[in-house]
Amino acid sequence: MTEEAGFAAGDLPDDLTAAEAGMWQAFRNGSVYDLSCGDAVVDDPHGGHPWGPERTVRARTVAWLLLDGPPALAGRVSSLKLAGVRITGPLDLSGGTVRPYVELRGCRFDDEVLLPEARFTTLRLVDCAVPRLEAARLHTEGDLHLPRCRFQNGVRLTDAHIGTDLLLNEAVVYRDRSGRSISGDGVTVGQDLQAEMLQSHGELRLRGAKVGVSLSLRGASLDNPYARYALNAPQLTVERTLYLTPAGVGSPLLSGTTPARGTRIQRFDCRGGIRLDDGRFGDAVDFERARFTLTDDQELSLRRVHASELRFLGDGPQRGKVVLSGARIVNLVDRAASWPGPGNLHMGGFVYENLVPRGPFPLTGRLDWVAAATAEYAPEPYERLAAVLRAAGEDEDAREVLLAKQRRRRETLPLAGKFWGYLQDWTVAYGYRPGRAAVWMAVLWAAGTLAFAHADHPPTNHDSHPAWSPALFTLDLLLPVIDLGQASQWQLRGGWQWLAAAMILLGWILATTVAAGATRLLRRS
Repeated sequence: MTEEAGFAAGDLPDDLTAAEAGMWQAFRNGSVYDLSCGDAVVDDPHGGHPWGPERTVRARTVAWLLLDGPPALAGRVSSLKLAGVRITGPLDLSGGTVRPYVELRGCRFDDEVLLPEARFTTLRLVDCAVPRLEAARLHTEGDLHLPRCRFQNGVRLTDAHIGTDLLLNEAVVYRDRSGRSISGDGVTVGQDLQAEMLQSHGELRLRGAKVGVSLSLRGASLDNPYARYALNAPQLTVERTLYLTPAGVGSPLLSGTTPARGTRIQRFDCRGGIRLDDGRFGDAVDFERARFTLTDDQELSLRRVHASELRFLGDGPQRGKVVLSGARIVNLVDRAASWPGPGNLHMGGFVYENLVPRGPFPLTGRLDWVAAATAEYAPEPYERLAAVLRAAGEDEDAREVLLAKQRRRRETLPLAGKFWGYLQDWTVAYGYRPGRAAVWMAVLWAAGTLAFAHADHPPTNHDSHPAWSPALFTLDLLLPVIDLGQASQWQLRGGWQWLAAAMILLGWILATTVAAGATRLLRRS
């Protein structure tokens, strides 16, 4: 306070209560002002036990201290450190600049906290009961810590700028009137955003948010089953990794570590859709052991996501859709059981460069995976899988994938096309198994040789003709383009003429399918 305010800097305002006077002195001293009684039940800020006037201060007095408080005592740094204090009335610091350090632990607010466009160095509310936090365009130079707090009517952090870390670990946030638990559209966090074991009852909204290091939702529970999304975060940018993974309950190391053996695990659990469309993730999006409960109308949407790695290792959703259309991933780490069934997976334009399966994932399973993503025939998913397998040196598997593509395409053709497709498949497997052509050629050559050995074969030119050879004659019929000088030298009649025509036709079929397959292999498609 100043002299103009009506009293000297060391004096106390006349209208302070005893609890407020103690808080005033603690502020000047920079010490913790603790009004808790030591009884855990009574001191629980979220419980129903009443706190009397002996531990109650007015919000306007708190605002007075923070915005225009008295100078610190000599050799001290003024700060507001409260524990076990009840604050009545709305705490309104809208547009203000708060220079002192602020840390409130185990406090109870009767009314909402209003911080829009306020500026702080660091603000910590730990294990506090807050009806609502309104902090749009809040600016902090350091941290904003809200761990273990409970917000009955939501949190608004729209366009807030957090200089270092935003912590929401173990917070419990209920929906506001618009159905949102946390509104964080456009929020910028300089380092980590940690919301581990967060309980969100409503839509967690982070449209266009930017996180300088990692975003951790380890062990979080997102519950919004009757709306479209439980996590709505399109255009989210995370410089490193988004964790939707388990957390170790009771472990002091909840971030960035694997829980030790024997630690109780709490998995990431989402009841409602997730939208991460157009997101950019420098390292990975990690769904290790994540659990999704979706309705038929809800989605796990990763449209046009860019990430170095997608770890799709959660439980496969029984209902709802997984959408990867247009996503671009370098490493796809997955397991067979993590993907949904046919009709619930969409991968149009999905590009990945390497497959890293966890556990058994045979080629038949991969083909089922692609088939599940293409309710109607589309060549692109098959060609992408074949290209990735070929790049990994699995040429045989790549050919099997392309063969499966041709078989799937055959289902869309008219009757004549299907007949031709089946013929190509039975003979040379669309050219992807060229060894079959040699087998068929050998069989037809042997059969034709045995048959034509008994044929009547008058020469076309009695004066000059080669010696009759059923083997060379049959081979000349089967090999189109190549002329061995046999077929034109002999005349066949009746059924033998029809047999020769059949041999010519079969030779052309074999040659055409082998040529088509060779062309596909040369084009490496």
